[in-house]
Amino acid sequence: MPPARRTTSTVASKLRGGIDLGGTKIEAIVVDEHNKVLGSARHPTPTEGGPADVAEEMTGALTEAAQAAEVSTGELLGVGVGSPGAVDSAAGTVADARNLPGWTGSFPLGQTLFAKLGATVTIGNDVQVATDAEFHLGAGKPYDSLLGVFWGTGVGGGIILDGRPWHGRGGAGEIGHMVVKDGGRLCGCGNHGCMEAYAGRASMERRARKLVSKGRHTKLFDIMEKRGRQRLTSSVWGRALEHDDEVATELISEAIEALGAGIASAVNLLDIPAVIIGGGLGVRFGERYVRRIEKAMQPHLFVGHRPPEVHLVGLGDLGGAIGAALQVLNGS
Repeated sequence: MPPARRTTSTVASKLRGGIDLGGTKIEAIVVDEHNKVLGSARHPTPTEGGPADVAEEMTGALTEAAQAAEVSTGELLGVGVGSPGAVDSAAGTVADARNLPGWTGSFPLGQTLFAKLGATVTIGNDVQVATDAEFHLGAGKPYDSLLGVFWGTGVGGGIILDGRPWHGRGGAGEIGHMVVKDGGRLCGCGNHGCMEAYAGRASMERRARKLVSKGRHTKLFDIMEKRGRQRLTSSVWGRALEHDDEVATELISEAIEALGAGIASAVNLLDIPAVIIGGGLGVRFGERYVRRIEKAMQPHLFVGHRPPEVHLVGLGDLGGAIGAALQVLNGS
């Protein structure tokens, strides 16, 4: 006997969608009132085109997740989105998402998705919503204040102070653009010496290509092609490290040192009790690399005898999408 369908209007009205928009992947989920994932889908983020093409792929991913949950997107209580770039939640726009194709100006992402999905759309900063999810449901539950650091295509930060998200004037948490080396490597933001210029996956890929052009050998791009990837994803970096690739090892070590200096500087400013490490690379590399980042922080901490507790995210790859779905309830 087939399982009973759950798509009565009463049940469907309790379901929420969440979309985590990343530099290499779009993660979409549908959750129930207990934040249990009923359906999910993962699509690659477009590498060409512009914001409209990204919105189309987001629509496809959430539609697929809704089908797995046996509900239509229009029946959802709402859809939350976690997006990189400059997010104006009130206006539903996203501007200057530099790690996404052609996204240099402001785009009405909320309005565009509403027209395609038929559900109310709420947009927040991708890293902040993932940090919120860890605070409420994951590794951050024991703490009133924490710093979330998400290591992936870029390096993003989210801040919780005394139980509340800290947004500042809209740009709080941009830890990836803290300068860790004066006059250092060019970052995608146009400045020099940012943490992201050393630790962001996109920056590391640019650096790897430059080293290859200078005659260095690496298996990174062979692995990328064999796995049918267009970019050096977290799994490609992981596989190269497993093969003791010299270039991969060197660039990841540089990234860890940059992360250690930048995160410690943020801790020196905020004096928060906990740091939660996530993102595509953070989740892929896991606990051992979290401990390496913690060790790299130590020399830079002002109150070295009382370091913060450093944890791997508790919600894994789905934390960003779960945090996005939580926005529907929070109305933020």
